[in-house]
Amino acid sequence: MSPDLRTLAASDLPEWLRALNNAFLMPPTVTPEEVTARRPGIDLERTQGVFDEGRCVATFRSMPRELTAPGGELLAASAVTNVSVTATHRRRGLLTRMMSRDLTDAKERGEAVAILIAAEYPIYGRYGFGPATWINEWDVDVPRSGLDRRWAGPAEGRVDLMTPAEIRKIGPELHERVRRLTPGAIDRTDRWWDMDTGLLTFPSMPWKEPFYAVYRDASGQVDGLATYSITDHRWSNKFPRVTLETGKLIAASPAAELALWRYLFSVDWVTELKSGYRAPDDIMPLLLGDPRSAKVETNADFMWLRVLDTPRALEARTYTGAGSLVLDLHDAADLAGGRFRLETDADGRATCTPTRDDADLSFDIAELGTLYLGDESVLRLTALGRVTEERPGAATRADTLFRTPRRPWTPDGF
Repeated sequence: MSPDLRTLAASDLPEWLRALNNAFLMPPTVTPEEVTARRPGIDLERTQGVFDEGRCVATFRSMPRELTAPGGELLAASAVTNVSVTATHRRRGLLTRMMSRDLTDAKERGEAVAILIAAEYPIYGRYGFGPATWINEWDVDVPRSGLDRRWAGPAEGRVDLMTPAEIRKIGPELHERVRRLTPGAIDRTDRWWDMDTGLLTFPSMPWKEPFYAVYRDASGQVDGLATYSITDHRWSNKFPRVTLETGKLIAASPAAELALWRYLFSVDWVTELKSGYRAPDDIMPLLLGDPRSAKVETNADFMWLRVLDTPRALEARTYTGAGSLVLDLHDAADLAGGRFRLETDADGRATCTPTRDDADLSFDIAELGTLYLGDESVLRLTALGRVTEERPGAATRADTLFRTPRRPWTPDGF
């Protein structure tokens, strides 16, 4: 009998979670308490499992999310997560079956794009996903950073440490403002805030309370939040060797961002600061007197994007000025391909309609995912042969239209 792919029932969840743990090399046993804690965060109608003789051997689920497009519009997205195939059942097409089903359902629900965080780079391009945002992680030698450790606070506004309960009250409104300013950001649910502040915990993942630093401007408005932990607290010959690890740092203004970074670098005893995952063009290294003290630990793809509704996605974002392009998009799954005319006005607003006109550029739908948020260069993809320039000069025009002043960033995993 061939393995059975099905939408999960509540009774399947313990076995499904066990399969997920197996695939991600975590202790396999799942306690009833763990199942109870995780069940409310899993939409069973959007969760798939493959079962072979009653044993779950592959997992897949998705969640509704909102993705910020360049220009600030919020786009309905299907966030794919918990994707696994047990090592005993690889190369049998199980992932392809689950992915095809989910992408078709997402398109029918009206979700314009699908997004995911890829554990491994080579897997998802064949399903039409392209890397849309990247991240950097820096490890800073604080004594060499060149910053004055005697910093006593911002010239305007203030930084205060707050409790998890206070963060649950003020954090969501701040994040709503920040995500609209951040192409590539996604929304945070109430459950996300409960998990982040320790109100919701899981037996398999003990929670340790971090520090929460909040920046308020001169009027008292909350404009920034940084979460951090001390992960190494050593003293040698009565000299500190303390590591501060940044969890999340979000800011609605440059003043807030600067103040929070300066605060983190001024914390007593800290000799090493880990930045956490940041946008590759984050300001932090250039804030330092000696940027060489910030060593890049990670530079990698982060969020991958797959367009499901080409006109909806392309009309949702803004562009750099007026222009016109005919794009011939190839989609093996027949979800978002075709030939489309993209027209943008002087304000960067766009219309996208099917056309039979000759194409200016042609490429696979995965390349549109890579280009969509403005992080990649059309000219670079053309040089690689991944975009075909059908009309001379079209790649340069497209590069000008699609690129954004700052690189997109996805602050949160999912």
